[in-house]
Amino acid sequence: MSKTILITGASSGFGRGAAIELARRGHKVVATAETWPQVRSLRADAGDAGVSLEVIKLNLLDDIDIAHAATYDPDILVLNAGVMESGSVLDIPLQRARESFEINVFGHMKLAQGIVPKMVARKAGKVVWTSSMGGILVIPFLGVYCATKHAIEAIAGSMRAELAPYGVKVATVNPGVFGTGFNDTGAESHTQWYDAKGAIVPMPDFGAALADQFDPQEMIDAMVEIIPAEEHLYRTMRPLGTIDTAKGWQETEWTQNA
Repeated sequence: MSKTILITGASSGFGRGAAIELARRGHKVVATAETWPQVRSLRADAGDAGVSLEVIKLNLLDDIDIAHAATYDPDILVLNAGVMESGSVLDIPLQRARESFEINVFGHMKLAQGIVPKMVARKAGKVVWTSSMGGILVIPFLGVYCATKHAIEAIAGSMRAELAPYGVKVATVNPGVFGTGFNDTGAESHTQWYDAKGAIVPMPDFGAALADQFDPQEMIDAMVEIIPAEEHLYRTMRPLGTIDTAKGWQETEWTQNA
């Protein structure tokens, strides 16, 4: 059955791929992009793909944009937009940390507070949060990014329990290291402020970690399956091998020394 699905952060990566494929499968997709050039580009991409997308502007730092997006009443809300800022916890400017939380966490919470009450009122709906493998484990020098994703894990878990009595489902998708370009720009982001001579903890070279990223189609395919599905697991992590890595990390946290 066709669903109305609102997806944030659909101008590239997983959001773009999922939005176009879900539209191809007959769902009514409202896809958001941060800037007007991205809106126009996504509309062009949809036209090239031969699908119908409603594309709106949504900058999660802009209350007017959030209020506009909150006028929609989708069956499914996919909170997918995000930023990644690299830097050690001691060196990263607090402005960058605050902006990461404002976009990844608080902007999405505000959007959810505008849309999800409509789901509660009709006792039906679903919220899908894009978390990360970084929501389960921690990657050094991406501590702020991982912190936002850990926050999403806590919020999504709480929402799942709070909304279940009202017929509203909540789930997460947890990508590993996929080659969407997101990890590459995140790894480079510190160059805007980083001073190697004054750094308390010198930044490493991320080159090796970024060399063998996975094909994002695996994550997109999983998202396209679970987003409209009536029944599926609460957490969807890809690639599958990352699941064992995440579980191993959790086990290690109970056994490692300080």
